[in-house]
Amino acid sequence: MIPLVIDMADEESTNSKVADVANAVAAVAKEVPIYQDALQPAAQEIGKALGTVAKLVNVALAPVSGLVWGYEQIREFTATKVAEKLKDVPREKIVTPSPHVAGPAIEALRYTGHEESLSEMYASLLATAMNKDTIQKAHPAFVDIIKQMTPDEAKIVRGFAASESINPLISVQASIPNKTLMDGHTTELRYFSQIGHRAGCEFKHLVPAYLDNLVRLGLCEIPEGTSYTNDEWYRPLVENPIITELIAKIEKSNRSADIVKGAVLVTDFGRQFALACCPPIVVSMQSASS
Repeated sequence: MIPLVIDMADEESTNSKVADVANAVAAVAKEVPIYQDALQPAAQEIGKALGTVAKLVNVALAPVSGLVWGYEQIREFTATKVAEKLKDVPREKIVTPSPHVAGPAIEALRYTGHEESLSEMYASLLATAMNKDTIQKAHPAFVDIIKQMTPDEAKIVRGFAASESINPLISVQASIPNKTLMDGHTTELRYFSQIGHRAGCEFKHLVPAYLDNLVRLGLCEIPEGTSYTNDEWYRPLVENPIITELIAKIEKSNRSADIVKGAVLVTDFGRQFALACCPPIVVSMQSASS
């Protein structure tokens, strides 16, 4: 540790400068009292307004402060959830987790413990990091990835653990009469799928944005021009009332509509993340098309 040396002369000089500034400010206020008098009513009104807003902010933030977990809540959580996930692991295979995985995960529980889908991920990650057979799957980057996910996105990622995960999607494009764009088309609906419905997402209309984020995090990809060869997997999407009504609306405006098929492909990193942070879920081809 570098020793801290305090120069008394420097400290006295600093104190003198602070005193000079304070005296200067006081002198200016004394010489121009008119400004003080003129601004005082406005300042009082602003003060009242800020006081009202401050009270509202305190009321709004009060529930949040109650959601921040303390040490006792985290200890109780790990003693139950993590222990439950390790109950079938032989005792000799339960090891101390790496600090650069366990430390950030435990700290993150302070702020996400109340979100079940996210806290479950941290519990699974800790259990993975404490099992000698799976410890190598607990990548330290996984903690930060969970931090950047919403509860709905966590639900979607649970399905990534299945090796036969099938996630078809479609986008709807409409032609532009004057062809002001290079390809003469505009996207009317992007990344429509049953992914949010299958995962039980609360805000299903945000699934396209969720997928963008999961792609950004490297957990999946949506390659342009890539689709499944089995058209039956797309039938529930193409025949969905949302799509048929949109196409009818496009055609009614004297434009042509095109359906662009796509697929969400899970990356190796995304599958490792799902296996480490989520219990495996088997998704059959039949359920993927339902």
